[in-house]
Amino acid sequence: MDNLENNILHLAGKSPPSSHEHGKVPGAALQMQRELQWFQEVEKIVPTFAREFPNSKGLKPREVFTEEHTKIVKEGEKWMKDTAGSCMVVATLIATITFAAAFTVPGGFNQDSGFPILLKQKLFFLFIISDALTLFSSSTSVLMFLSIYTSRYAEEDFLELLPKRLIIGLSTLFFSIVTMMVAFCATIFLILSKQHNWVSIPITFLASVPVTLYLLLQFPLFLDMVSSTYGHGLFSTS
Repeated sequence: MDNLENNILHLAGKSPPSSHEHGKVPGAALQMQRELQWFQEVEKIVPTFAREFPNSKGLKPREVFTEEHTKIVKEGEKWMKDTAGSCMVVATLIATITFAAAFTVPGGFNQDSGFPILLKQKLFFLFIISDALTLFSSSTSVLMFLSIYTSRYAEEDFLELLPKRLIIGLSTLFFSIVTMMVAFCATIFLILSKQHNWVSIPITFLASVPVTLYLLLQFPLFLDMVSSTYGHGLFSTS
């Protein structure tokens, strides 16, 4: 113990200085997650009585942790809401577009039977499947981001609950972008395959640009979240 009767768990509950390696984790929510992981790892190796032992101020280790991390909890909440809000706008836009596309299929509908004119085309089947997958995945993404936005933001939520929801939201958003581009390319081939087939190839190539940009911009954050949430513990050497 130190001169204020803080044991090692009290010290683990203190917020590190900005120059500390824990402070270098990108995003306030990930920093809070790392702080929780650090505190729990130390908690595992200390004697049981140390977890409830008060210091000279009468504060237990967990109470010190809560007091020291009030600011980062608020910063983590703001970071999570800003990230979820921005992604939710994109996911909602994709869901709206794909929902409308299901009722304005390429080639139109047969006025007599009411069935799509290009129903027997293989590319039309690809369009329908891709459009449906886009709608389902983007809707799932919206719900995940909405659950993040309306979360209670308790300390423990930053450990697994919020990161997992963000991982699912980012994954389904990426999948919806990919399937949306597949549906777009299938539509282009259906429309231009007979007379302007050569135009379809460069358009298909350009359709990969949004997918590539999403990977370049969001994959580092996604990788950090997965590594921090599902990776080895802080004290693991494997």
